[in-house]
Amino acid sequence: MSAPAVDWDLAARLAPTLVRPGPPSTLVERALLVESLRSAAATALPHAARVTGLEPPEAPQTLVVDRGTWARANVRALHRVTRAERSRRGAGTGIELAGALALLSGSVLGQVEPWGADRPRLLLVAPNVLATERGLDVPPDDFRLWVALHEQAHVLQFAAAPWLAGHLADRVAALWAQQPRVSPAALARAARARSLSPLDLLHPEQRAEVDRIGAVMSLLEGHADVAMDAVGTAVIPSVRLLRRRFGRRRAAGARATGLRRVVRTVLGVDVKMAQYAQGAAFVRTVRRRVGRDGLNAIWSAPDQLPSPAEIADPAAWVRRVHG
Repeated sequence: MSAPAVDWDLAARLAPTLVRPGPPSTLVERALLVESLRSAAATALPHAARVTGLEPPEAPQTLVVDRGTWARANVRALHRVTRAERSRRGAGTGIELAGALALLSGSVLGQVEPWGADRPRLLLVAPNVLATERGLDVPPDDFRLWVALHEQAHVLQFAAAPWLAGHLADRVAALWAQQPRVSPAALARAARARSLSPLDLLHPEQRAEVDRIGAVMSLLEGHADVAMDAVGTAVIPSVRLLRRRFGRRRAAGARATGLRRVVRTVLGVDVKMAQYAQGAAFVRTVRRRVGRDGLNAIWSAPDQLPSPAEIADPAAWVRRVHG
């Protein structure tokens, strides 16, 4: 089976035109926000290294971007990772991709791109940071540093495991190359529930691949979530307030109904939220059992990564890796 063709150029042109505008702000506010986010990224890296025990690499290229730039950058990143051909025959897929990224562009605070450059790129999405800190009513400087800590933890992960970016890219490319095949059992379950998610369109072996990728993403996101809280109040005085209010925001999103529920399902937002929680629980449990250095064995080789079953059962990973 060949990968679906995509008009990547069309997707890159279209996605920025479909994003929603950011929150209202003055030119001075935007300039100060950009400067503050760049400063937060620089400050966060040594703190993230300290709490994770991972060696800080060369600082990543930090870009403070708007929603349209984030969406366009992700079209390019997906093209590199999936290795799918560029073709005008894929106009429909390009339009769908542009629409999905435009919807998602309003909720992403930051992202690390480990592919296609001499060093990782750190993207901080300024309007989303501004909208979120206003909505949570939290100290802006604390929140910006907190977000930067999460993203710099990702930078440290890819630096500690130089093979990780290629490993993930290979897995995603292999999945992309498979045309979705509908599982009759999944469709029957969906019909009974009168609901359908993208995962219901996958055959069992494709779903297994998604689960393997999901286990790695749970590890990465959970590990970064633990790191952003571990710096303590000496670095971020309101860190407990941030986690409490941000947690409420996630929980409220999970209770969404109507169109918001449909959008969250189509984009897999709730799957990602579950990954954060399960991955953080895995990291905390492993650290309690074998310490920080014992956890960091996970970055040494692909076979040290947790399986989907081990993410749900951290003790099983400890037994396999540490005996």
